[in-house]
Amino acid sequence: MDYKDYYKVLGVDKKATKEDIKKKYRKLAQKYHPDRNPDNKAAEEKFKEISEANQVLSNDEKRSKYDQMGSNWNQYQHGGGGGFSQWAQQGGGKQYRSSFDGGGDFSDFFESFFGGSFSGAGFGGRQGRRPAQRQMKGQDYEAQIHLGLNDAYHGTSTVLNIEGEKIKVNIAAGVKNGQKLRVKGKGGKSPTGGESGNIILKIGVTNNTAFTLKGDDLHLSQSVDLYTAMLGGKLTINTLKGSMTINIPKETQNGKVLRLKKLGMPVYGNKDAFGDLYLKINVELPIKLSAEETALVEQLAEMRKQGN
Repeated sequence: MDYKDYYKVLGVDKKATKEDIKKKYRKLAQKYHPDRNPDNKAAEEKFKEISEANQVLSNDEKRSKYDQMGSNWNQYQHGGGGGFSQWAQQGGGKQYRSSFDGGGDFSDFFESFFGGSFSGAGFGGRQGRRPAQRQMKGQDYEAQIHLGLNDAYHGTSTVLNIEGEKIKVNIAAGVKNGQKLRVKGKGGKSPTGGESGNIILKIGVTNNTAFTLKGDDLHLSQSVDLYTAMLGGKLTINTLKGSMTINIPKETQNGKVLRLKKLGMPVYGNKDAFGDLYLKINVELPIKLSAEETALVEQLAEMRKQGN
């Protein structure tokens, strides 16, 4: 039984990062995936081989043990008789008992390396192998979705094209920038008939509105004319929920902040909960007063003086 060089299988250097390995695996998996190569036994075997390599090299613990045992393999593979099992009986295989106890449709090398049962101090032969307890899970895929704040407020949907399959994904209202969503079972197919991987969606929310977002609350500055601020009245404003009319209290001061309950962002995962909208009032002074208006303002000012 020959030694399997998983680095060579994926075409990566032994110093390759996990990201390098992930990218290479995805590229090869798409090329040799059974769905793209129906009735092609060679492609099917290649897909299993790269999936097996990824199973080991994408896992820090497995990769470390593989690298350590790999150097010993070169030492013992031509030892005659015992070979690899002799190395295991000397203690080399003991440390793998708890980490690799089952497999799936793996190669003989993988089964001997990680998946066989143990006899005495070392690995048992294929006849003593325990039945497979786990099957290899398919690869998780990652994607990034960019939304405007308005879409994040109302919720939206998008269509992903994964290995030729169109998958509609609904995004609930209130999703936040940087939030990650999982679409279960829509990732890579398992090469051994096990559970499919997931799609991990990272959400990017761009605020292209006049609102400032703080948590689930929205903040907005709103201009109000002097007379409405002084006398009170109705004011129509645009919110993410739609246009609505609110009451401006009498004698509202410049810079006053009005709290409008439940007019902020929806709380993700709770359709009945919302943040608040904080409306900061900017009082606008009239300009280009007519002579009559000026006279009335002067009269008002004089009345205020007398009143004080």
